[in-house]
Amino acid sequence: MTPALDALAAQWGVAPGRADALKALLDLLASDDTAPTAVRDPVRGVGAHVADALSGLAVPELAGAVEVADVGAGAGIPGLVLAAARPRMRLVEIESAHRKCTFLERAIASMGIDNAAVVCGRVEEWAAGRDRFDAVTARAVAPLAVLVEYAAPLLREGGALVAWKGRAGLDEEADGDAAAATLGLGPGRVQPVPPRAGACRRNLYVYLRVGSLPNGFPRRPGIARKRPLRAST
Repeated sequence: MTPALDALAAQWGVAPGRADALKALLDLLASDDTAPTAVRDPVRGVGAHVADALSGLAVPELAGAVEVADVGAGAGIPGLVLAAARPRMRLVEIESAHRKCTFLERAIASMGIDNAAVVCGRVEEWAAGRDRFDAVTARAVAPLAVLVEYAAPLLREGGALVAWKGRAGLDEEADGDAAAATLGLGPGRVQPVPPRAGACRRNLYVYLRVGSLPNGFPRRPGIARKRPLRAST
């Protein structure tokens, strides 16, 4: 492992064998031409992928979660990093693109971890995931209102959506809170992430499920993006 990866593993209490799984993920992102990421260099990946994902463990609701769903999983960040760092977590990577699902399966095998699985399909259609998860994560997937709508059906009462973003604008934050109010979640809180190279304005947006999902949700696949819930409506 690199000194930077060693330091991150020590900072977040990642066991040596599980830190090797993180290195395996970075190596696969570098070597696999199908990896769905723009950051392939393992040195850059330590910060852009591993440090960014592990920053979510500063959110108490995520740090204490056992059942976690990663929505729009893509290359498996943050989900596979969290699965490697916390063996007691059970991570489900939800991804609708079959090519990305194939990569995620390959990544799990390369990492040698047994606490992550892939669901290849639309999150709106996954009935088996309803009211099940302690936390839902999402990074670089959609605006806040859309993420809230994706996450709400999956969260158990008291569960948390944790969304990785740069600082969203006031309109996006207002829309996120409006969607949360409609869908049984509390208003979002913003947890800044300490700045580092390449991520000076990273924030974590956290919404807790506090009530019931209303009738009519989840809506049909694609509707959350086409007709997002907004503060103005």
